[in-house]
Amino acid sequence: MNIDRWGRHGTSARGRRDRQGHWAGALLAIALFAGAGTALAQPAAPAVAGTRDARAMEALTGMGAYLRSLKTFAVHADTVTDEVLTTGQKLQFAGSVDYLVQTPNRFRADVRNDRRERRFIYEGKTVTMYAPRMQYYGTVAAPATIAEALVVADQNYGISLPLADLFLWGTDKAGLEDIKEAQYIGPAKIGGKACDHFAFRQEGVDWQLWIQPGARPLPCKIVITTTAEPAQPQYAALLTWNTAPKIDKGSFAFVPPKGTGKVDFAPAAAIKN
Repeated sequence: MNIDRWGRHGTSARGRRDRQGHWAGALLAIALFAGAGTALAQPAAPAVAGTRDARAMEALTGMGAYLRSLKTFAVHADTVTDEVLTTGQKLQFAGSVDYLVQTPNRFRADVRNDRRERRFIYEGKTVTMYAPRMQYYGTVAAPATIAEALVVADQNYGISLPLADLFLWGTDKAGLEDIKEAQYIGPAKIGGKACDHFAFRQEGVDWQLWIQPGARPLPCKIVITTTAEPAQPQYAALLTWNTAPKIDKGSFAFVPPKGTGKVDFAPAAAIKN
């Protein structure tokens, strides 16, 4: 998991670069039972430090393979993000992310929260970011696939999109080698749907993933805790999927609205310097 690809505009479990913010919201799993004599489900035994449970890793691999098999999809995410003030106080902000995707080289992403709104469009050659409230947009050249375009936009220009790991799982860029611990927690219900709950640990981050079992192993929810920071900010995303969305020829086109100005994105190296 790449933490820089999940928070305000992205996160990565390989290390927090904190350009766009981080993770919020935690889920307390409670086992329910009905009827007299029904036994309360027992939680999974704690994982031994440094172990990677085979079931958890296989679930992650299977989910990635299924995601890569999808030719088109739309996914809506309701997100909650922790922000840490310089005083140490944590604030929480709600938001949403909507992706419309046509693989291997088209996507549109609408990112909204209480303070900002962004639209990202990739049509196989460029990535455009549009800020409707501020009335500006910028465009950078991009490689020929979604996964490559996201990496280049992030590394070269500091443009980190949320939920970008959805395009990296199932590829050699998934970063599975960074996972130090993995365990299966147990069954759960997310939005009324049966899911399997898994927990993973990497350097500086703990993350949880709920995956729909069966032939369509889609991720249902993600919660990430940045353990490298004293306040341990969190991010949560609750996902709703449509694997047969309507797409037309204008779905991935961008025409600047009247009065919108164009800006140039500075290379990330220049920003750091």
